[in-house]
Amino acid sequence: MIRSAISTDLPALQQIEIAAGEPFRDIGMDAIADDPPPTLDELNDFLAAEHIWVQTDANDVPVAYALVEIVDGGAHIEQVSVHPDHARKGLGAQLIDAVTEWAADHHHDLVTLTTFVDVPWNAPYYERLGFVRLAENTLSPGLIRIRTDEQSSGLDAWPRVTMSRPSHGPAAAIQELAVHAPERTNSSSTAVGPSRSIPSDATHSSL
Repeated sequence: MIRSAISTDLPALQQIEIAAGEPFRDIGMDAIADDPPPTLDELNDFLAAEHIWVQTDANDVPVAYALVEIVDGGAHIEQVSVHPDHARKGLGAQLIDAVTEWAADHHHDLVTLTTFVDVPWNAPYYERLGFVRLAENTLSPGLIRIRTDEQSSGLDAWPRVTMSRPSHGPAAAIQELAVHAPERTNSSSTAVGPSRSIPSDATHSSL
């Protein structure tokens, strides 16, 4: 089940993040695997804004989560992570769909994220979900800020990209609508943009 997070979920989200980082060791990205999870203070900020969604098991224990912030009018997925024990069940995609539906309901036309280009469960995965890559010279100020912060923190040791998809429209029309995403990003609307995200097909999910 997908629901909004509550305060008692937060320690579990930290453990999900730690576990979800481990697959990066298998592709030589130990620094990403070693990156600490969000602090409780950071998670509480998202909680206060009601911008944390969790996917729970039969006992209502979180097994995956998504963090969102509003950037230049768009819904930016800061992180999506799925515990390895619950990988390959589509949980990451379900969370992204829930965020996208919420964004549409709240008049945020775009859903954006930043992610690693060459990690199979990052940019290629998001492309399968209808996200398109945005050129650096089309990014809105908030997305530029996020990319600058990522560069300063060393994430660009591996190529990264900003991506977006519309928050509305039938799935079959996603790619057609996304052709206009760069311009709409500038006018409307940035993880870690998922700094170390692995989709539900893997372990982590996004960014």
